[in-house]
Amino acid sequence: MTGPTVTAGHDTLLNAVVGAEIDVVELGHPYTTGMPCSPNHPGFRMTLIRRHGDMVRPDGGSAANEIIVTGGHVGTHVDALSHVSHCGMLHGDIDAEQAQRGGKFSELGAENIPFMLRRGLLLDVARVRGVEALDAGQAVTEQDLRDAADAAGVTPRRGDVVLIRTGWARYFDDAQRYLGQQDGVPGADESAGEWLAAAGVVATGADTTAFEHIPAGKGHSVLPVHRILLVDNGIHIIEHLNLEAAGARGLTEFTFVMAPLRITGGTGSPVRPVAVVSA
Repeated sequence: MTGPTVTAGHDTLLNAVVGAEIDVVELGHPYTTGMPCSPNHPGFRMTLIRRHGDMVRPDGGSAANEIIVTGGHVGTHVDALSHVSHCGMLHGDIDAEQAQRGGKFSELGAENIPFMLRRGLLLDVARVRGVEALDAGQAVTEQDLRDAADAAGVTPRRGDVVLIRTGWARYFDDAQRYLGQQDGVPGADESAGEWLAAAGVVATGADTTAFEHIPAGKGHSVLPVHRILLVDNGIHIIEHLNLEAAGARGLTEFTFVMAPLRITGGTGSPVRPVAVVSA
C-alpha cells in the first residue's frame, strides 16, 4: 500500500496525516546491548544503574534508572555532515582539522541535522530482483534504483528521503553475517550515489551497516558513496534501518518522520525513523 500523496512543505505534510486514519510503520531497530555495529565504532551498552528498592522514599515510592554508553553511529542512526572528510575537507570546503578542534565539531555537527518531515520513498531492490535478500557483497547500481522506482511508480524529487531495501535487516541478529567482514554486504555503489545526489534528496538510507557496496574481504577500507553524499553534496545518510515491515506491506510512498538528537559537535545521532501511511 502507499501512503498519502506528499508534496513539499511541512504544512502540506501535516495536513496529509492530521485528522486522518493513519498507521505508523517502524523503520529502525530497537537498541539492545551487544547489537551488531561496525568495528570502527564503540558499541551500545545499557544497564540499570539504580533499581527499585535500592532507595525507598518515606511514602514507599521507588525509582529505577539506567546508564547508556554508545557511539553516535550504532544501531539505527543518521550521519552528520562532519562524519566524513575527503583530502582534509568537509562539505562546503570546511577544513576538517580546524573544525574538530576542542573535542567537538564547531561546524556541521549533529545539532545541525534537520528534523525530517518529508516525502519518503522505499526502493525495494530485493523485491524487484525477486529475492528475500540480496547476496553478500552485491552492488546496488543506478539501474537497480531506476528499476525499483519504476516498479513502485515513483520518481525521487528534491527534498525527498529515499530508503533502499536490500533485505539485509533479516540478518541483524547474526552479527557475523550482518557485518560482512568476510563475505561482504550488499549496498549502493558510486553510480547509485550519484543518481540520488542528482535527484536532490535531503537524506537516503539502507538496511545495512554502511550505505556502501562492501565486497567480500574489503570491510570499510574505502567509503566512496559516503564521500559523494556527505562531502560532495551535503546529503545525510541513515544506516542500520529495518525495512522488513515496510517491505512486507509493499510501501512505496509515505510521510517520513525522523528527529535526530541535537548532539552539539557530534558526527551522528541515534534516531527512530517512521513511515506514516493511510490506515
